Amino acid sequence: MAGQTVSMKEPVCLIENDSDGKLHVVRSALDILDQIDQHVVVVAVVGLYRTGKSYLMNKLAGKSKGFALGATIQSKTKGIWMWCVPHPVKRDHTLVLLDTEGLGDVEKGDEKNDNWIFSLAVLLSSTLVYNSMGTIDNNALEKLHYVTELTKHMKVKSNQQDEEASTEDLRYFPSLVWTVRDFTLSLDLNGKPITANEYLENALEMEKGSSKACLPHSCLRKYFSSRWCFVFERPANAEKMKRMDELTDDDLEPLFVQQAKTFCDHIFTEAKTKSLKHGLRVTGRLLGNLAETYVTDLRGGQIPCLDNAVVALAKIENPRAIERARAHYQKEMANRVAYPTETQEELSEVHGLVEKEAVAIFINSSFKDEDQKYQLKLMKVLQEEYEKICERNYKESQKACCKSKIQCIFAPLEEKIKDGSYMSPGGYKEYCNDLKLATSEYRSEGGRGVKAEEVLMKYLETKTSIGQAILSADKSLTDAKQRAEDQDRLIAEMQSTHEENMKQLIEMLEKKNRQAMADHEQFMQARMKEIFDIQKQEFAKKEQQLQREIDALKVTK
Repeated sequence: MAGQTVSMKEPVCLIENDSDGKLHVVRSALDILDQIDQHVVVVAVVGLYRTGKSYLMNKLAGKSKGFALGATIQSKTKGIWMWCVPHPVKRDHTLVLLDTEGLGDVEKGDEKNDNWIFSLAVLLSSTLVYNSMGTIDNNALEKLHYVTELTKHMKVKSNQQDEEASTEDLRYFPSLVWTVRDFTLSLDLNGKPITANEYLENALEMEKGSSKACLPHSCLRKYFSSRWCFVFERPANAEKMKRMDELTDDDLEPLFVQQAKTFCDHIFTEAKTKSLKHGLRVTGRLLGNLAETYVTDLRGGQIPCLDNAVVALAKIENPRAIERARAHYQKEMANRVAYPTETQEELSEVHGLVEKEAVAIFINSSFKDEDQKYQLKLMKVLQEEYEKICERNYKESQKACCKSKIQCIFAPLEEKIKDGSYMSPGGYKEYCNDLKLATSEYRSEGGRGVKAEEVLMKYLETKTSIGQAILSADKSLTDAKQRAEDQDRLIAEMQSTHEENMKQLIEMLEKKNRQAMADHEQFMQARMKEIFDIQKQEFAKKEQQLQREIDALKVTK
């Protein structure tokens, strides 16, 4: 699951020397680490001062500037500086880059401080980059004498003797990446080409016999079972090197640029997540606690111990894991529970689901809880939270089912009782229907709570005597109503008969009227025909007379 991370624009000091020459952890840097819930890949670089360590770390951060490079013989990095960026390859991981103070600084002149810085780099990192110049020879190995002092400055078990350190399971030590800058030799052995890794392994082979000079060889092989080597040619000429922080890849030797890319790709893909004993994978917050624990031990003159660090972390982180689980429980119960619940079983079911989630969060965040001391404490905490929720649910249920809610739902029924609406024939049936409807509405309405039915029953008991009174009134009023209805029905029947008779009379008169009208129409048509026939005969006679007169006139001419 993705956790919270940060993306720093520039590095900050994580561990520095105070005025009395002792190391201390910078609070603001711890605050940054405390924000990182993701697992971390921690890459620390160590090496002699002025060997170009910071340049490689800037490349890993994907920047040309950040960690101070410097162009003089003075060491620029003091203490241990930190740069946290999202991991470019590993999902949900943060890449933590630690740039350390240069070892062997003549201005400092304090070898004890160098041993502390080297030991802290080993303790805090999952990949340790040792940066040197030139070649890997006996001289270079002798300069890495800090590795022979590890047993004096750190141990694995709290009851471990110094001589036992070499036989301890060192699985949780970082892998070693040896970077050789300004490498001018050819990678070959006895006339055959070899890889940079083979070059390192050949350099670590001890000559026959055992001597103090071979101690760095054996310690490197013992403490760092996973070893890698990268060689780099000189990045640019002396003039350009003076302004290294201003140069781009185009200003550098192409082979150097490619070698730097190969190195970065290896770190991105091969560098492992920082982990401790008992399979604990370290987050940013845990890394900050580790730094505090180790520095506190060194300041107090104690030897930092991996076992003790895990115990100390458990004392810090397990209570935090309880609080994270409690916070999740409180948040989810607040989101998922609608007060009051309908039943206690409903609340219990939600509690069971959220409790399971909270325990899972605790288990994923806690470690070294061998006697389940912290988990038992968590269960007690969650039970107390659940009891508070149950108490609230009970009170909310009582509040939700108080008289105001009953009065609201049953208000129409109470109003009808008050104004006597039910004191009428059929009033009891109407009363029963209204009571049933209101009861159903009350029971169907959500958010009533676990006390809902109890409150309802008490209310319904108060309505028993009222129901009996309405029933008695209904019976007497119903008889009177029946008699009145019979009389009304008789009057209605007489009125209906009268209306039917009048209707029939009207229909008969209308029928006679229609017949008279038809007879009159027929008579008028006959008269009209008779008149027409007479007129026609008269016209014919007149026509004949006129014709005779015309004919007579014709003869006279």
